[in-house]
Amino acid sequence: MGYLQHPVREDRPVRIGLIGAGWIGTFHAESVAQRIPSARLEAIADPALPAVEALAGRLGVGKISIDAEDVLNDPDVDAVLISAPARFHSGLIAAAARAGKHAFCEKPGGRTVEELDAALEAAHAAGVVVQFGFNRRYANDFAAARRLIDAGAVGTPQLLRSLTRDPGSPDGIANPERIPPGTIFLETLIHDFDTLNWLNPGAVPVRVHAVADALVAPEAKEGGLLDTAVVTVTYSNGAIAVAEANFNALYGYDVRGEVFGSAGMVTAGGPQATTATSYTAAGINAATVRLNVDLFHDAYTAELAHFVESVKAHRDGIQASAAQDSAAPKAPGGIDARNALAVALAATRSAQTGLPVDVADIAVLSPAEPALQRVGDKA
Repeated sequence: MGYLQHPVREDRPVRIGLIGAGWIGTFHAESVAQRIPSARLEAIADPALPAVEALAGRLGVGKISIDAEDVLNDPDVDAVLISAPARFHSGLIAAAARAGKHAFCEKPGGRTVEELDAALEAAHAAGVVVQFGFNRRYANDFAAARRLIDAGAVGTPQLLRSLTRDPGSPDGIANPERIPPGTIFLETLIHDFDTLNWLNPGAVPVRVHAVADALVAPEAKEGGLLDTAVVTVTYSNGAIAVAEANFNALYGYDVRGEVFGSAGMVTAGGPQATTATSYTAAGINAATVRLNVDLFHDAYTAELAHFVESVKAHRDGIQASAAQDSAAPKAPGGIDARNALAVALAATRSAQTGLPVDVADIAVLSPAEPALQRVGDKA
């Protein structure tokens, strides 16, 4: 009798190529190079060569390019980290799939459902791992809130809320004319839409109504800027959700979530940098966070670590569920990206027309995971 083959995890790191060395790409590169031992930053590509040279020099990366194709065609690269501008996301996912590379992509997954679907089809055909950068799932408080929901703490979700208020200054938004139209929905509130979908498992959004304006920089409205928005989302299970955003919170970076249901409520998030609070003659005071990479420092790292573990499991022939901590959030995949994008596009249309939009007019959606089986429910 001969030996039986048994899958064994390899010690060699997952070799990652970065495409896009801007603000968030730089932070992700630092995470891969300095905070995730099971990964190695193999190469960096960005059209801005000075930025690439500076980042590579600081992190000790020997392969740099101004062309993403060089990273995609590199046989030493196992996976790509896509943090290029949103208009390139779907195309880069598809190109990575054709090159046999796994992909971690920042949000949104595409600018239209059709282009995202094409990218996801390419990834499915190639059998590669694709994960999207919905980092709130990996923040300790949001992950804890989801575990409480899973345990039945809120019962049946009825009202949900998610908000994003970007840090600002008394001078307002710097260079508002440079913010592409639709940013508030496609690149800011899309985080909130994913959060609401994730905190209401088994349900899909069916109707969206958005109100938006340029209240921080009204002079830029003619160029398409919307810097303040409130969006109402109705779900297939009857739950009603509200998402709101503003680009200029003077007190800091404020991200919060709330789910109220038949049995109770859970909350997560807030702008506080610490639980330490001073009580003096001047009043009550607490420090607040000013940058996304500070508020979600650990979450950004955790989502990439999850991706790396998924790639290792795929490479080593081990089921990802067995390779990862069972308490870890479910990795946001194609269905999650598609559902959040559909809400963002419906919100964009609603803000333009002033009317509610049926999500089915944008895309037919399916839930990313089954509805919860709570105590007392019949299977």
